[in-house]
Amino acid sequence: MATVLPFKGILYNPETIPDSAEVTSPPYDVISPEAQAAFHQRHPNNIIRLILGAPAPSDTPDNNPHTRSAAFFQEWLKQGVLKQDDQPALYLKAITWPWKNGSITRYGLIARIKIEEFEKKIILPHEKTFSRVRSERLELLKATHCNYCPVFAIYPDEHNIVKILENSVDKARPDVDFVDEEGHHHQFWRISDPAVHDQVAAGMADKPLVIADGHHRYETALNYRNYLRETDPLFTDQHPANDVMMYLCSMSDPGLIILPAHRLVREVGPEVLKTALDRARSFFDIADYPFTPDTRKAVEEKFLEALTQHAKNQAIGVYGRGAPVFHLLTLKPGAMNAEFGDALDPALQELDVTVLTRLVFMRILGFDQARLDDATKFGYVTDAGEALAAIDSGEFDAAFLLNPTRIDQVAEVAQKGLTMPRKSTYFYPKVRSGLVMNILKA
Repeated sequence: MATVLPFKGILYNPETIPDSAEVTSPPYDVISPEAQAAFHQRHPNNIIRLILGAPAPSDTPDNNPHTRSAAFFQEWLKQGVLKQDDQPALYLKAITWPWKNGSITRYGLIARIKIEEFEKKIILPHEKTFSRVRSERLELLKATHCNYCPVFAIYPDEHNIVKILENSVDKARPDVDFVDEEGHHHQFWRISDPAVHDQVAAGMADKPLVIADGHHRYETALNYRNYLRETDPLFTDQHPANDVMMYLCSMSDPGLIILPAHRLVREVGPEVLKTALDRARSFFDIADYPFTPDTRKAVEEKFLEALTQHAKNQAIGVYGRGAPVFHLLTLKPGAMNAEFGDALDPALQELDVTVLTRLVFMRILGFDQARLDDATKFGYVTDAGEALAAIDSGEFDAAFLLNPTRIDQVAEVAQKGLTMPRKSTYFYPKVRSGLVMNILKA
């Protein structure tokens, strides 16, 4: 199903840039304004100048972050800061990071993938996207003609395709090897053997790909291809823009981790939340965890432990400004089907994020779609302690804590052609930007 191809990647030249930690970054969509500024300061050739350039008051249609990105990219190629490989390659990526009481490693393959419309069910989304973000990213792609960051996709791997790649590099020294600012160890190998390329292509031929992270990047690549089809008379089926750079990870990789995406909400004050909790009792069993300043830490630990223990029962943790009590809402059996049986597929009903969005936010709190789409009203964090602290500080009015979505739930939703609410998953760690790039010019 998926067409997996090697490509002549563009990488930072180790003779010019010996430490990739200085020039790579997380993907653009998880970089805060503070981190953006820090990456700009870190190194004059940091990838941030390409993926998330700093705007200026004097920006014009001919001089803006997108056009400057294109200029930096071409300049760095001429200077030898960036260098394109001579031979097509597949790229094996390993990342090792601290996890619980030890460490864990995740492997992934970076390759060129033929772009397919979602209707073909070869490449499958699992979340909705924002049109504004797609539009902004399309303008960047039009200016630069390059994939700076791979789309992150997952696939069923009964035959252990990544093992083919691991065996092909065996004990070979990585082409790139560094530790980033979070203490994550990155290793990266070129695989230029055509026989290995053929093995991987054959192994992936019957595999659907589920987009884990980078929906906006994939849809932008699709829109860019369609734009060239309509505007470039020389465009053919062999044009590089028919493909997109992807990072492919096995669904069975032990390092494939999904973190929860807790919701922080503004304009849900104490009275509004109290009324909502009263209404929620029709749908949820609610356990309260009151605390005093002296008991706060112990009660918080007990509350969060209970949230985890009720993961299979569709539980949601709630904490509101001005009330020294945590609430654990556990869905009553059949509640979602009774309310949404005719409107929602069972695969969606079973998602905690659907329970929160459709039942709590829309049905109980009365949020309409415009409110759900208003990014100024919401925040998202993966750490429960950080979520609760955002309420204590007054930055937000209420926190809704979730257990993480499971890999099998992501796969089922995607394979059924359904989509989850936005920010349903947070795959961790993110795939680093700047390891390899894919040029889209013929």
